[in-house]
Amino acid sequence: MANNQIRIGFVATRLEGTDGVSLETNKWVDVLKRLRHECFCFCGGSDWPEDHVYMVPEAHFKHPDILKISETLFKYKRRSKDIARTIHKLKEHLKAELYHFVKKFDLNLFIVENALSLPMNVPLGVALAEFICETSMPTIAHHHDFWWERTRYIGAPADDYLRSAFPCTMATVCHVVINSVAARELAFRAGVGSILIPNALDFNSSPSLPDSYADDMRQELGIKEKSTLLLQPTRIVPRKRIEMAITLARRMNTECVVVVTHKSGDEGIKYQMFLKEFADLIGVEFLCAANRFNYLRQTTPDGRKVYSIADAYRQADLVTYPSAIEGFGNAFLETIYYRRPIVMEAYEIFKCDIQPKGFNIIWFENFISWEIVEQTQKILCNPDLALEWSDQNYQLGLRYYSYQMLEKRLVALLEHCMGR
Repeated sequence: MANNQIRIGFVATRLEGTDGVSLETNKWVDVLKRLRHECFCFCGGSDWPEDHVYMVPEAHFKHPDILKISETLFKYKRRSKDIARTIHKLKEHLKAELYHFVKKFDLNLFIVENALSLPMNVPLGVALAEFICETSMPTIAHHHDFWWERTRYIGAPADDYLRSAFPCTMATVCHVVINSVAARELAFRAGVGSILIPNALDFNSSPSLPDSYADDMRQELGIKEKSTLLLQPTRIVPRKRIEMAITLARRMNTECVVVVTHKSGDEGIKYQMFLKEFADLIGVEFLCAANRFNYLRQTTPDGRKVYSIADAYRQADLVTYPSAIEGFGNAFLETIYYRRPIVMEAYEIFKCDIQPKGFNIIWFENFISWEIVEQTQKILCNPDLALEWSDQNYQLGLRYYSYQMLEKRLVALLEHCMGR
């Protein structure tokens, strides 16, 4: 390793799009590249440069064989007797590919992004655990959320796999969590310590000034000129409680439209159908516009504009974030970064790790009261107060969640992990 350069292999089910794991991984890569390390990825789907990607279709959680395994393990109370044979076969294939990945790119370190946390691809997790055991590869397990935080994994007939790989507790694995609650739960459930590195944004570099690209966004999405745009910058999954954003829109004294920027994800479309029916029932305009937003600007196959997530924030009047559960809260950081007002649920991690730092936000617990509605209308009608709040919030983001913070922690983490 010339000049202490580390050749790092990121391993994940996918590293593409606008999901929280992919976005946060990109931030780590940005900082690691600044530190002159080289990064490659092993996954089932990626938007990384092709010469730095080792693509294995079976690594993706949406691969047909993996979906069948997940259904057998986590949908029913008993699993079929043949499932172990199927898992073993795929595990051996994935493990062999991991060996090829390391050899091809001459890797010194693994950073595993949630593939040892959530059992969305059980063969990949078991393959990683065995590979780490067989090679003593220094590994950073970056845990964004754990299986015990999701009800669909509780009580499933997969305890043997969960205990062996989710997480893997080999001595060469350094565990990184993104909140203090996860650190305590990991210690209690697996008996291992961890390092807390919260999510980050490049607060050291202010957002670029708005240009004319998104001036037509509202028109393109069919939003009336005088409507108040409530931005819901999350996936459409039940724990996001998007019906609360729709309820807020209904109770405002101005006409509002709720715009969601992300897809339904891995939990089906039933919740999206419910939201549309609910919005129609109470008379709120609700747009699922995932096909018009992406991490970077681009165009649709028929030539229409695809706007960036940054464009969405800049055009929003207010951000809604009524999640009941979050591992940290990327949307919260992005809102602070783009200086937008926010109405949000005080979920557990927010109350423990973020709220004590003094951010100025409108928060509620369990339901939207008239007091919350009044506070929301006040901040929308008072640009000077909104500016004061946003400036104070940005300074707190710079202090606690900047790339400078992330760089310091990653430097210490690498020294700790590579020094084993």
